[in-house]
This record gives sequence, C-alpha cells and structure tokens, in this order.
Amino acid sequence: MNKIILVTGTSSGLGLSVSIKLAEQGHTVYASMRNLDKADQIKQAIANKNLNIHLIQMDVESTESVACAVSAILEQNGRIDCLINNAGMGFVETTENASEEKINQVMNINFMGVVRTTKAVLPAMRQAKSGQIINITSVGGLIGQPFNEIYCASKFAVEGLTESMASYIQPFFNIKFTAIEPGGIVSEFSTNVIKNSTIDFSENDEYAPIFKRYFEEARERLKNASTLDVYQSSDQVADCVVDVVNSKNPPLRIRTSEWAENFCKLKTQADPMGTKSVASVYKLFLAQETATDKSVI
Repeated sequence: MNKIILVTGTSSGLGLSVSIKLAEQGHTVYASMRNLDKADQIKQAIANKNLNIHLIQMDVESTESVACAVSAILEQNGRIDCLINNAGMGFVETTENASEEKINQVMNINFMGVVRTTKAVLPAMRQAKSGQIINITSVGGLIGQPFNEIYCASKFAVEGLTESMASYIQPFFNIKFTAIEPGGIVSEFSTNVIKNSTIDFSENDEYAPIFKRYFEEARERLKNASTLDVYQSSDQVADCVVDVVNSKNPPLRIRTSEWAENFCKLKTQADPMGTKSVASVYKLFLAQETATDKSVI
C-alpha cells in the first residue's frame, strides 16, 4: 500500500536516508525541514532517482508552522498515514552550567516538537481510525549518560509520551506508536554535538577533568566509528525505520543494533518490545472491554 508519510528533520542524516528509502519503496513522502536552503542533498536524490518526495517547510518549534504544513498535506491527499518524528538536537553540558535558555531550546525541539506534530496529525488519523506515529528517540531515552542529561531527559520525555499514548489511542483508534532507539549514528548530527560543546576546559571548572575523559573517549569512538559496534550509519538505522513503517504489528519500542540492545538490556530484557507493559497498563486502567477494542492489544 502506498502510504502518505510526513518525515521531520530531513536535510541530512537519518531523516534524509529514511525519506529516500521510503520513496524508493513507492510511498509518497513529505520531507520537512526548518530551512529549505539546506535541501540540496535531498533535491539531488529526488532528481537522480525520480523519487516521489515533496519538500515542505516546517519548523517544529512553531505551532503555526506545523499546523500550516500538516493542513497542506491533508488538503492535497485527504490523509496522513504515518508521521516520523526525527527532528532533534543534541546537547552536551552539565546541568549546573547549562543556561535555562539552552535547556528550554533542547526540550522545545526534542520533546515539544514531537508534541506539536503529533497533535497536528491526530485528528485526521482518529477520524480515519488508522495511522502510525514513529518517534526517533535514542538509547539515551532509556539509559542516562554523563554530560547528556538534558538531551536524555528530552528523550525520556518522548519515551513516556509514546508509551502513554499507545496505551489508549492505539486500542481505541487503531493508531500505532513506536519509539525507535538507535545507539550512535555516524552523521553530521553526532559530529557537531561533540564539536559544538560549550563546556569550559579551564582548570577552574571541577567538571573539566571528568569531561576531558568523556570527550577524548567520544572523539576516539567517532574517529574509529567504522570498526566499532556502537555506531551505525544513517542508512542502517533507516532500514529499521522502514521495517517498522511496513510492519502490520510494529513494536512499541525497538533498538536498532545488537550494541544498543545489549546496552539497554538491564532495563528491557523483561519486555524488549514494550508491548507487555502497554498491555498491563491497558488492563489496569481500561480493563472494561468492548466489542471494538477487546482484540486490539
């Protein structure tokens, strides 16, 4: 089935790879980004492969921008079958030293951006009694990591949002939710996170020697990314996303590599896909079954 799919954050990296792979399979893709001046890579792919990808300007930090983009897609197609929330930003800093402005920016993009796009597509999906929302989170949405606490908090928030909405929207409206949890991805995103860190290396900062150890390890991993299991290419993670889009029964959550699975297994081994937890919550809070929902979960 040809699906109408909206992907956020598609100028490079994972969003770019996902958009191309989905279009190659025959889906109609709306590739959104905040700044269309950065669309050179995806424009080249569209031209070279004659892909059914439509570029659309959308800033996930703006409710008005999101509403405008979603309305345009619905007007053209009458439906949106799948939303892939990929837009995000990394942030490496101690909580003590991070400005409230920067913390708010991370939460606004990584969490509120997902909230805005989800709110925008839900009415049409509910009316159709069909839809799929895929949120690109991270192993950092399950396991906290040093100097990444603000970023991890934003991804923990998306995990909680995804799991909570799945517990009642999926069984009653047939809208499927999945959180996809990669480890490291070799891309401009991961490189820039380290490069753009604002942590003070001066000897006056007591965090400095700890961060230097972290920074050197991270830089070494990036340098040797091709030989380390911790990192995947954007294309490898995109393959996992595409599989979830095409799945009739997608999991609530999924890691994208063996390394990511092992990294999270102390938290996930009892319920790797998250479906048992959601079923348990459903039974606890919404146990009264009806003819329409008794077989959904």
